[in-house]
Amino acid sequence: MTKRFPFAAALLAALVSPAAGSDAADLENLIYMDLEDGRVAIETRPDLAPNHVARIERLAREGFYDGVAFHRVIEGFMAQTGDPTGTGRGGSHLPDLEAEFTLAPHVRGVVSMARAQDPDSANSQFFIVFADARFLDGQYTVWGEVVEGMEFVDRIERGDAGANGMVADPDRIVRMTVAADAGE
Repeated sequence: MTKRFPFAAALLAALVSPAAGSDAADLENLIYMDLEDGRVAIETRPDLAPNHVARIERLAREGFYDGVAFHRVIEGFMAQTGDPTGTGRGGSHLPDLEAEFTLAPHVRGVVSMARAQDPDSANSQFFIVFADARFLDGQYTVWGEVVEGMEFVDRIERGDAGANGMVADPDRIVRMTVAADAGE
């Protein structure tokens, strides 16, 4: 847990602890992304981006993200995944989404949708920022925030700076699930 998100430990405990009285609705707003090095917990933000959160949850439930590479990873900036082709040009079988831009800040641990030039071109690709990237605010749809396991995100293999961060031997998502479905 980073010092930036002091509320995260309490939130995560409330979401996953049966003693805390968590219910299925709370667990719907938590995504587990298992990496080779450990589990990353992402709190979703349906209050900011309900359509994007619904898309991520649907694709996670379909197993879409399982085994997908972090194809573009730029030191000090972000790690991008969600393209089953690993090229940065692929997406899911679903139509692209309309942007749900907000002024939510792109700070360390924030999860946002990747897109092409068209603001309404987000589909399945997303990125997690390693460090504050406030120049992205209002231009990309923020749909979540890492609340546990950022140290595992920090270990994702970096790409070639000369190739826009493309990774030759990328790390992959082992499994991505909605916490309500995890049965833990």
